[in-house]
Amino acid sequence: MRIIAGTHKGRTLYGPKSHDIRPAIDKVKGAIFNILYDVSGKKVLDLFAGTGSVGLEALSRGAAHAVFVDYGAEALGLIRKNIELCKLESRSSIIKHKLPQGLGRILQRFAPFDLIFVDPPYDQDLVNLTLEKIISSHLLAPEGTILVEHSPREMIGEIAGLRLADQRKYGQTVISFLELM
Repeated sequence: MRIIAGTHKGRTLYGPKSHDIRPAIDKVKGAIFNILYDVSGKKVLDLFAGTGSVGLEALSRGAAHAVFVDYGAEALGLIRKNIELCKLESRSSIIKHKLPQGLGRILQRFAPFDLIFVDPPYDQDLVNLTLEKIISSHLLAPEGTILVEHSPREMIGEIAGLRLADQRKYGQTVISFLELM
């Protein structure tokens, strides 16, 4: 697991020791950022952040700030170590919080976000609930994008105020791109 492009290109990140964390594979991460193309100056939210690799990729490619949210001790330790490894402390914030409960309350001071990455544990019915909380909490900027990495078995439902702009499948991973209507 590494940073693919930008100022920290090639930097190897710390990975999980357990199977509780499923980091985005480089192929999927590369595809996401090829589609997004330019993230310069964007404010990023990385939910269910795991190792922080997606948010760190955005920072390496010029994002202004990234907020990483996770609850597990191993994940929080990895995020902190990877931010320190890349020397991106001044452009990063880490929040320990069990998602998706209270999502708006804990993030209101950082909102709105230009990019929101959502990568919950697969097949636990957290995708749609998290999307609903993002919309009801007004966390997404008007021209912002939400990217959801999810299992092909867990489909995105109709969420008031959101439209599915694009969807790609990579093996057992689906990436859905959503925007405000």
